[in-house]
Amino acid sequence: MSSEHAQQHPISLYLKVWGWLFLLSFFSYMVDYMHVQGPLRWTLVLTFMLLKAGLILSVFMHVKWERLALKLLLFVPLFAIVVFVALMAIEGDYTYALRLLYFRQH
Repeated sequence: MSSEHAQQHPISLYLKVWGWLFLLSFFSYMVDYMHVQGPLRWTLVLTFMLLKAGLILSVFMHVKWERLALKLLLFVPLFAIVVFVALMAIEGDYTYALRLLYFRQH
């Protein structure tokens, strides 16, 4: 039988993360409650969402304590997908603008 013990994280870490998640959720709720509209609303909502997802992923899913190779395996493909979607959106806007320009002239 092995005498190795699994690493135990202090409960205070989880309580702090829960507190941050509660605070970020409160701010997200306040964006709706204060009737923030337009690009500011979506920027705030997405920022709070990404912060909460990052906290959950890093602490509760234990990615914070994983090796760099596993972190890269998780995040490099995700980053590549985001870059490719952004490039496709830019190309789509360019194509749409060219079609509008072409069909207005003819």
